[in-house]
Amino acid sequence: MVYNKDQIYELIQLHDVKFIRLQFSDILGTIKNVAIPVEQLGKALDGEMMFDGSSIEGFVRIEESDMYLKPDINTFALFPWKNREGAGAEARLICDIYNHDGSPFSGCPRNTLKRVIAEGEEMGYTMNCGPEAEFFLFLRDEHGRGTTRTHDCGGYFDLLPVDLGETARRDMVLTLQQMGFEIEASHHEVAPSQHEIAFKYADALTTADNVTSFKLVVRTIALSHNLHATFMPKPIYGINGSGMHTHQSLFKGDENAFYDPSAPNQLSETAIHYIGGLIQHVKGFTAITNPLVNSYKRLVPGHEAPVYIAWSQRNRSPLIRVPARRGTGTRIEIRSPDPSCNPYLALAVTMKAGLDGIKNKIMPPTPVDENIYEMSLEERVEKGIENLPTCLVEALDELEKNTLIREALGEHIFNRYMNAKRIEWDRYRKQVHKWEVQEYLAIF
Repeated sequence: MVYNKDQIYELIQLHDVKFIRLQFSDILGTIKNVAIPVEQLGKALDGEMMFDGSSIEGFVRIEESDMYLKPDINTFALFPWKNREGAGAEARLICDIYNHDGSPFSGCPRNTLKRVIAEGEEMGYTMNCGPEAEFFLFLRDEHGRGTTRTHDCGGYFDLLPVDLGETARRDMVLTLQQMGFEIEASHHEVAPSQHEIAFKYADALTTADNVTSFKLVVRTIALSHNLHATFMPKPIYGINGSGMHTHQSLFKGDENAFYDPSAPNQLSETAIHYIGGLIQHVKGFTAITNPLVNSYKRLVPGHEAPVYIAWSQRNRSPLIRVPARRGTGTRIEIRSPDPSCNPYLALAVTMKAGLDGIKNKIMPPTPVDENIYEMSLEERVEKGIENLPTCLVEALDELEKNTLIREALGEHIFNRYMNAKRIEWDRYRKQVHKWEVQEYLAIF
């Protein structure tokens, strides 16, 4: 929604807003915020709100700490749950980060996405995105901490009207609608306690903002039902993990650049080359779209997650699927990202890869319309089907040598992201895990 300052002040007065939360994201995708009394809003809208950037993961050193929060006025939204408590409302504005000299901060993920969007606009393209973020709802223990225990034995599209998860999901949908989301569907997913709420596509920046808001709403409403919501990719062994399938299309004005009615499959050369760029660079951007050690517990055969680098118009086993719809709805679906990723960086690196495909006319391999999960290793080798990285350190190594994805991130984010993730992997590598004790202690 497009706002001006007068409209925002009218909404604040109408809803008795007492505090404004100035939100932003660190490089790992964690939402941060500074709450200000509504009386300070004018100062914030003028871009005069400073904060200590040295305290935020991956930002700056202590001697460079003074930074500015500059709100995007079009991201104003009310938090409905504060109204229900009767203590005055809260609202939020999503911010970009600027250096003390007024220049955009290169470590701000939102600025990073805006830079890649501008590159697309220079080529004549705007990107629309529609993510499908799955999540689990678990019970909390007596101390309020999340568990992996569930009250739910439901499966895909099951209807459980007395189930806590069903009730919580309904309240999530209602809250999202109050915040301006257009909800297209909500349903139980394949695994017990797994859910999905699909909201309408938007431009890339709005989509990334919406994903951060979506996560916040889901977690907040879950707590009100004494449930713990998690976007962890694989919380339970042996069942499906949570993905964030991401639909993308490019437009030139009002025309879908992926659609060509004269092509045999009605996919334009632009779409084909975009797919080619994604496939060429997917190993390099997987550390961004799948950022956790746990992400790679989801990317295994047998649970519907993509493992193999291929594309198809007919089945869901490859990395990239082309849904059947054509015309203005022509799009591609990248199936590997998971909802633990930083949405600003994930959209930046995938868009950058696709644009590179268009610039350099990169042709993807022949589409694979058979079920790849049922192929033998020899059959995959014969068809030239490679694997996604199998663990975080492998993905980081691929990111390190991919100059295009490094360019998309910028050196500031690349260096700090790599450092944080190398530390994460090293901590995991050195830990003695429960499985090892159970497997080895009694035998050796």
